[in-house]
Amino acid sequence: MARPYSQDLRDRVVSSVASGATCREAAARFGVGLATAVRWSHRYRTTGDASARPMGGCRRAVLAGERDWLLARIAEKPDLTLRAIVAELAARGVRVSYDAVWRFYRQAGMTFKKKPARSRAGSSGRGP
Repeated sequence: MARPYSQDLRDRVVSSVASGATCREAAARFGVGLATAVRWSHRYRTTGDASARPMGGCRRAVLAGERDWLLARIAEKPDLTLRAIVAELAARGVRVSYDAVWRFYRQAGMTFKKKPARSRAGSSGRGP
């Protein structure tokens, strides 16, 4: 994973812009992208600090508030597809992806594998 630029470089770019250089000049002088110099300068003007924001962390589960409903819904009708559940969630006002629903059920220990009764017939060349 990429690392943020050093605080020393950030401070030098910001001080160069604050002393009258344009963001384009500061970016060329210190070897950073123009957008990077603009972002750092803007952050310094608004917050007084150009330090890097924290990286990583835990993402909030989108479906945490719908946990009880999702588990009850699949217990009520176990042959629902994940796409049907996504559509029902959209009707409830919760916009999520197919993958988010799949990950939710995987974390809950549920799988959506084909049932043995639904297996295909074997080829005609097979023996008993």
